[in-house]
Amino acid sequence: MRLILPPRLTASARTLRDTARRRGLRITQLPDGTVPGELLGGDAHLHAGPSFADAVAPALGILPLEAPTDWLARLPTAYVRREIRAMPIREAYGLRRPVFVKSPNDKSIPALVYADGSRLPGPDAVAPETVVLVSDVVTFDAEYRLYMLDGQVHTGSRYATSGRLDLAPLSPAAHAFGSDLLAAAGHTLPSAIVVDVGTTDTGQWAVVEANAAWASGCYVSDPDRALDVVLRAAGPAAQLAERDAAFVR
Repeated sequence: MRLILPPRLTASARTLRDTARRRGLRITQLPDGTVPGELLGGDAHLHAGPSFADAVAPALGILPLEAPTDWLARLPTAYVRREIRAMPIREAYGLRRPVFVKSPNDKSIPALVYADGSRLPGPDAVAPETVVLVSDVVTFDAEYRLYMLDGQVHTGSRYATSGRLDLAPLSPAAHAFGSDLLAAAGHTLPSAIVVDVGTTDTGQWAVVEANAAWASGCYVSDPDRALDVVLRAAGPAAQLAERDAAFVR
């Protein structure tokens, strides 16, 4: 088994690299998006950002998993505590109130509060049909990252309080909310995924967003258990479970 990494590594990627190496995985850090011939057809898995994954995954035979683009918008209000809509950015340009806007599964649209739709990147920078998630503005007091595998919270950690980086172990309450979410909506997610959750300034638990496990930082999650999720989330086509076919990027 081999773990493929991009040219530049975050602290999280280095942690997962070292964890994979201790497990006996072969590590290959590619200098660019070119895939050497000797890596073709092997048992390769990937941890990288979306653009690098898009460049190398097809040649490597890797099928990265991610949540549907409108997954957050389709969750019941009890799990998000705000109105969220998925729409083409051309429609979002017409919004005339402050909204939080982000790309569903990458960082192509900066995740920010925009004073109105006219402040979004224009059609010269973004294709008009690009889907964005538009939501009411909500303040999160504390935010947690949950690594989910086969319908269970596998590991996780706190990563922010009041919008600032603040690392701490996963709280029992965050774990319980994640488990409740999976019981209600786990069938709408791939078998390996990261979901960020948090408490709002009104004290309610809510989902922040879903993220591809293969492109997520693990913060102070258990690195072995985080790696379990990463390996499932971006592995060889031959190992793809039937239930995950609908979630391939």
